[in-house]
Amino acid sequence: MSILLLFAFISGLVTIFAPCIWPLLPIVLSATTSGGHRKPLGITLGIIISFAFFTLTLSYIVRIIPFDPDILRLFAVFIIGLLGLSLVIPKLTFLLEGLVSKISGKFNISSNQDNGFWSGILTGFSLGIVWSPCAGPILATIATLAATQSVNLQIVLVTAFYCLGIGIPLFIFATIGRRIFLKSKLLSPYTGKIQQAFGIIMILTAMLIFTGYDRILQTKLLNSIPAYSNFLYKLEGNKSVQNQLEKLKGNNKPMPTPNIFSPTQTNLGQAPEFVGISKWLNSEPLTISQLKGKVVLVDFWTYTCINCIRTLPFVTSWYEKYKDKGFIVIGVHTPEFEFEKKTENVLNAIKQYNIHYPVAQDNDYLTWKAYNNHYWPAEYLIDAKGVIRHTHFGEGEYNVTEKAIQDLLKEAGQNPDMPLTNMPDQPPKSQITPETYLGLSRRDKYSSSKDLSLNTWTLNGNWDEQDEYISSKEISALDFKFNAGKVFLVITPATKSDVINVLVDGKLTQTITASEAKLYPLVELPQVGTHLLHLDFQTPGTKIYAFTFGE
Repeated sequence: MSILLLFAFISGLVTIFAPCIWPLLPIVLSATTSGGHRKPLGITLGIIISFAFFTLTLSYIVRIIPFDPDILRLFAVFIIGLLGLSLVIPKLTFLLEGLVSKISGKFNISSNQDNGFWSGILTGFSLGIVWSPCAGPILATIATLAATQSVNLQIVLVTAFYCLGIGIPLFIFATIGRRIFLKSKLLSPYTGKIQQAFGIIMILTAMLIFTGYDRILQTKLLNSIPAYSNFLYKLEGNKSVQNQLEKLKGNNKPMPTPNIFSPTQTNLGQAPEFVGISKWLNSEPLTISQLKGKVVLVDFWTYTCINCIRTLPFVTSWYEKYKDKGFIVIGVHTPEFEFEKKTENVLNAIKQYNIHYPVAQDNDYLTWKAYNNHYWPAEYLIDAKGVIRHTHFGEGEYNVTEKAIQDLLKEAGQNPDMPLTNMPDQPPKSQITPETYLGLSRRDKYSSSKDLSLNTWTLNGNWDEQDEYISSKEISALDFKFNAGKVFLVITPATKSDVINVLVDGKLTQTITASEAKLYPLVELPQVGTHLLHLDFQTPGTKIYAFTFGE
């Protein structure tokens, strides 16, 4: 753990050199041109407290009090714009300072004690809401665990060390900047004009945040200087850090996956109950206790996961085959992306994949965590006494699982003497391009170069880039050099008929019309090979999340 804390601190320190922090620095300087000597400290603390707080708790807050997180950005727009306006109009500065003094007085803080600290806190807090650091593996892990509501003391410590690393150089920068502008004999005669100029910068920044262009600007700066990303991934990508990150995710506990099922030897503990289920589909709410006497297959899945989709024909066939023999499947739908939480989308998937067994929406990952699960798909086979007797993660070994179902049914007094289904299993047998995420929090294999190497991708034109997805604007395109026979893409359309032109090696192969949020097949080639995929997005607002590949 100490190694991970050290690297989190170092990663925070070097953030001051990151292109994605550069748009923040003029605002920090703008805010320090007025107020007392404690204002730089207030700004620094405000930024790191705000960033850490919302990174770790936003998913919890939204679950307790449902609201659109963009409201926070509007709050930041208002505060930054107001402070910028106060620098442009000096009379407004006096009004705001008077308001801060009154508030400080209520808390028994004199103006001498304040010295700009609380106004700095307010400014920094607003900046922390909208600022997204350049994410390496450490920050990406923090963001992912926070999104799945898996925050614990270790996550808080890593975040704290990361923020401490950010805060030290940011405070030095703010302090030096303030002294230069307020104490320099060369600049002091022009302090008023400098403050007004910085006020205009703050107002322009507020407008950029309001339109969402601040994210585009950050991304363009990062893409123009890829050396920083390469350095960050090299710094955080060493084996010791990666091992610690896996432990942080909970992957240090070996997950039992017996290859050969043995009714007399396999006992993996009592099955946890279904907890935190937001809605039951195809069924009334069920519990493990209610299901005792039946053999239960708990299948963790999500409807845009290609591995889950390839597994579903086997799972649905087992249910139809053995449901009259005391067997039931519970599909625990645990979403990977925000749009997968919508019941309407899950219902569409249930209909599409001909699922008739109960499906539980585990939108808050509570049942996922109760089973200490880490994978899509994941199968937990439970006997008639409620004990987990067999597990399998990912694709394959379908005959092993079905044979285990039959053995447990026999153990429960049933007579499932039927031949195994023996459907053809089609997992990838060659080294194809791995699953690739496009959103900022888990982005990998992105290249700023147009000369792509294998398994890398790049963007062309204008894009709105968010943590989970990227969204097309005018003249948006994407290139991806892949090695596979099939290509799939998770898409959420902006309309009922978003249009995407699909070109492979420069030739138009098809035009996709996306009408609902799901996984879309883009390419189907006769055999695995290396090709260049080019996607032209004809509709603004199309959201894309992740590529998956097949043979």
